[in-house]
Amino acid sequence: MIIEEKFARLRTYRNNINRYHWLLKTELSALERQFIERRLNEEKSAMESLAASSIPITFEIPNPITPPPAV
Repeated sequence: MIIEEKFARLRTYRNNINRYHWLLKTELSALERQFIERRLNEEKSAMESLAASSIPITFEIPNPITPPPAV
């Protein structure tokens, strides 16, 4: 899968997650709320999995800068 497709999928997951958050703020039956919460968790999991597999970025914490000794 090329990088543009991965970014498109990540955007789709993000949009779905935002939509589910918005829906959870509305008045829903218990069954509807349960379904949306399950779908929200599935979308988050899929997004995290794709992001971890396609953008392997790690950051190193730099050593602290120590001031030079006083003369």
